[in-house]
Parts: sequence; C-alpha cells; structure tokens
Amino acid sequence: MRNAQNETDVMPEIWLVVGTRPEAVKLAPVARALASGGRMRPVLVATGQHPEMVGQALATFGLTADENLTLNRRTGSQPELLSGLLTGLEEVADRRPPAAVIVQGDTTTTLAGALIAFWRRVPVVHLEAGLRSFDLGAPFPEELNRKLVTQAAALHLAPTPDAAANLLAEGVPEENVLVAGNTVVDAILTVTDGSTTVRDPELATLLENATRGAVKLMLVTLHRRESWGEPMRRVLRAVAHLTATDPELRVVLPAHPNPEVRDLVRAELADTPGALITGSLPYPELAATLAASTLVLSDSGGIQEEAPTFGVPVLVLRDVTERMEAVNAGCALLVGTDYDKIVSTAKQLLNDPAARTRMMSSGNPFGDGAAAERTERALAHLLGLAADPPAPFRPAAENEPAEV
Repeated sequence: MRNAQNETDVMPEIWLVVGTRPEAVKLAPVARALASGGRMRPVLVATGQHPEMVGQALATFGLTADENLTLNRRTGSQPELLSGLLTGLEEVADRRPPAAVIVQGDTTTTLAGALIAFWRRVPVVHLEAGLRSFDLGAPFPEELNRKLVTQAAALHLAPTPDAAANLLAEGVPEENVLVAGNTVVDAILTVTDGSTTVRDPELATLLENATRGAVKLMLVTLHRRESWGEPMRRVLRAVAHLTATDPELRVVLPAHPNPEVRDLVRAELADTPGALITGSLPYPELAATLAASTLVLSDSGGIQEEAPTFGVPVLVLRDVTERMEAVNAGCALLVGTDYDKIVSTAKQLLNDPAARTRMMSSGNPFGDGAAAERTERALAHLLGLAADPPAPFRPAAENEPAEV
C-alpha cells in the first residue's frame, strides 16, 4: 500500500497558465479546487505578461506561482509577446511536462498555453470557452484568440448555456462541452466573505459614505484597445459631465497601467471634482468598490460577470459584447462610447432606484459559486480519474436548480 507521500508523487500535474489579473482571479478557485480534490496537482505557471498584477491577485487567494517566466519586452508588440511566451513555456514543459493544460479566456497567454499543450499532444482545457462577439475587430485580438483556442481544446468549459450553444454551432462535439458556470463568481464570493482593508484613505472614506447612502458611487473601468483615442475621450467627458451635474455623485476610476489609457484618463479627469483616479486596485478592493457602487460603466468582461452578484447594473462601453447573457437578463445595457447615450442612460439609472431594481430582477446568469468544483470533476473525468462528469450549471433564470 502506497503511503500518502507516494500518492502525491504520482499525481498528474495540471498546468494553470496565468498571464493577466483576470486570468489569475478566475483560475485561482480552480487551483484551490484541484488541490482540495486530491486527485491532481495544480501547477500555476505565471507567464510574465502582467507579472505584478498576477502576483497580487494570486496572493489574495493565498496562492503563489509555481513557475515564473521573465519576458524581455522592448517593443510591446503582439509578435514579440507571443514568441517570448512560447519560448518560456516550452522551457518549463521540458522540465516538468504537464498531464493537461488549463487556459482561461482569450489573452495572448491563453493562446500560447494552448499551442504549447497542443504541440505536445497534451489535453487543452479551455475555461470560459465559447464566448463570441462575432466581430474579429472587437475585441481585438481576443476574438481571434478564443476561436483559435477552440480548435485546440479537448475540453470546453463554457460559462453559460449561450456560450455552449456557440461551440455546438461551430461543430464542437457535445460530449466535449460542459456548462460549468463562471469561476469569477466563485472568486468574488471568496474575497467578499471577510472584511477588506482599503489602503487608500480617500477611497476608504468614499466606500464608507457610499455604503451608508451618503453619496452615489459610480465605478468606471476602461481599457479596450478598440476604444483608445477619441472613443475613450468621449466616455471620459461623459463621466465629467455626470459628476458636474450631480452633486451627490462620486466616481472611482482605476486607471489601466497602459500609458495610452492612463495618460488620457488623467488629462480628462485629473481636475474633475468628485472623481477619484487610482492605480489598479487589488482585487478585494475592486470587489469592495463594486459592491458599494450604484452603477458601473465598464468595457471589462469581468465586471459584467461580477456586478450581478452585488445587484449593480452595468453600462457596457462597447458596441458589441460576447457576454450577451447579461444584456438578455437585463442586468447590463450596451451604450458603446456615444456621449449622449452614456449621459442619458446613466442619469436615468442613477436617479431611479426602481429602474435599477428592475434590471437586476433575474439574478446572476453567470454562475452559482460552484464552477471550480465542476471544473475539477470534469478534468478528473477527462483524465480517467472519475467515472462520470459533473452535472452542468443551469442559470436560475431557467427555473431549474443548479447542480454540481
């Protein structure tokens, strides 16, 4: 009979490839579920795409990367990034070959991880599979990335029935698709279980005032490449107008670290009373800000998924979204970067609590907090470590109980 140490030694190693903060947040619950399950050993591989933000996000969940790549980036171009990721991941794979590779979403890290696994004939598991905007230019280059990863994946973990339907329409075999729910719901429920220490005194005071109803808080996040320049300027000027015409409104805008975004944000809003520009917030602080908000303006996919957990409506600053579930459920509205549409829609919702309540009446279409457990069980089944796959996630809007 093997002892516990020997059992651990023969566990298959499962790579979780992480390059950006959203990937870290969404893969952290999976790493914890793999470790708790005791059937597979999670190996967090940090690619160095956004190293500092990834490290901070993992630390939120008590995790650190097992492998860290160092990228030598000079131009910041996509070819430079992809080539560096492929070279670094291949070196790690030579040292510790994975039994399967989990990639999340649609970043350049996602594509690189899938390619390395596919070239080695290792199963690719695509977490958050099946999202489609049906426009290769928006988001760019993410729409192409996720379509390419679909071609390589052995197991497609769709967050919603709509995402699964996209995969089936493209010819992916039904037995290779599982509606798992979105692990971001697992993540945000984890970080909001306890109290959050907000380091910035101005932000801490603002959140306290918003929580007790002394002010209305609007969270704004912007980073999409297709919005750089004039579209983003229109959004920021709409935000400035909203703060100028509503003395009770306060705005928190965590500026993305990309200079194209950060510099424009500061140029347009630095002198705007009522607007607090911060750096990238640690995930628990971002979650606390979201929870205290009256309304969110965002082009972030993650925010569209997280906000329904707190009953906060989202105005999506894009013309198309691959997360139409939020729009169809009524908890998000597409407003693009049109100044007049942003201003008029935001004013209506900020001043009409009943309208906000109506938007949130269908609950969260993205998950129930058990997506990571489903992922662990689905992967165990794929590798022959479990007899049956898990039952799929079913949104509450379908009037059926979610199952694990």
